[in-house]
Amino acid sequence: MKDEAINETALRQDLAAAFRLCHRFGWSESVGNHFSAAVSADGRRFLLNPRWQHFATIRASDLLLLDTEDESVMEGPEAPDPSAWAIHGTMHRELPEARVILHCHSPYATALACLKDPRLLPLDNNTARFWGRVGYDLAFGGISDSADEGRHLAEAMRGNSALVMGNHGVSVAGASVAEAFEDLYFFEKAAQTQILAMSTGQPLAVLSDEVAEATAAGWEAYRGMGARHFDYLKESLPDASWRA
Repeated sequence: MKDEAINETALRQDLAAAFRLCHRFGWSESVGNHFSAAVSADGRRFLLNPRWQHFATIRASDLLLLDTEDESVMEGPEAPDPSAWAIHGTMHRELPEARVILHCHSPYATALACLKDPRLLPLDNNTARFWGRVGYDLAFGGISDSADEGRHLAEAMRGNSALVMGNHGVSVAGASVAEAFEDLYFFEKAAQTQILAMSTGQPLAVLSDEVAEATAAGWEAYRGMGARHFDYLKESLPDASWRA
């Protein structure tokens, strides 16, 4: 029990820092969007940000600990955002391997998602990083607030670490907050590269499937850099109130 408490404390702190960093990078949107992290092995108990609390203010102790099997969650005064509960709760239950799920409307990823063909093309190291691990859901139907929508998104995410949500935004999943945040960071950079390249109106120099696959495989040796990067980013925050 003591080890579990220590792990949950560290997880809460990392997730709280991720909210602060998301805002610092300009990816937050009013008091919406949601990040979550599974606490139990089966994903059914998970942490989620409180309803309509600004990313820039979230502390470790603010995070809600929810159970996907608790049907009374939406009845109390501390009920989470209905969309967050429907989507993140369902995705954690359906995809226990997705330990951390980060969803936001970062500018370039959202611009990519609004294209008729929103596929991320292998154009450079950062875009090819995601080769073979991006899912696409193009069935936008407005605000996602049903378990059915959660199951639909979970199926689109299955086997991938990033999900382009057509006409909406992006979600990423990872084994840790650091890993998921690193993919969110690089996905936004990759989308920016593609949008800027497309804006020139010139033909794109798309890498071959073979080169893209080799480039993605080459990134595996660098996966550990995400933890180092996230540690630096946490320490760069202007105050440490997120730890509380």
